[in-house]
Amino acid sequence: MTENTSLAPKDVARFLASLRRPGLLIRAARFGLVDYRRERDLRRLIGVTKALPPRSALLALAEAEAEAEETRRLGDSCYSVARHVGLLIALLGEARLVQAQDG
Repeated sequence: MTENTSLAPKDVARFLASLRRPGLLIRAARFGLVDYRRERDLRRLIGVTKALPPRSALLALAEAEAEAEETRRLGDSCYSVARHVGLLIALLGEARLVQAQDG
């Protein structure tokens, strides 16, 4: 994803559909989505101290999640499955907000 904050709803859906992650990670993220609280979780995951518009948050989360995925694929000992699932939960939550805003 680029720094384009005019992300269209079709682009959000296409981005989510293009994510190729292990099924267990995706299932855990879907399960955890009910407890997603953007104020708490965005601060913890991407260090946001002020409210971001959902599109901006989605772009920042996509970048952080891509880094987590790369760390996972490399088998790096710094990989945190809990953080990765948290990033995926936030991605799904913010995508829902973007899609709801656009109708």
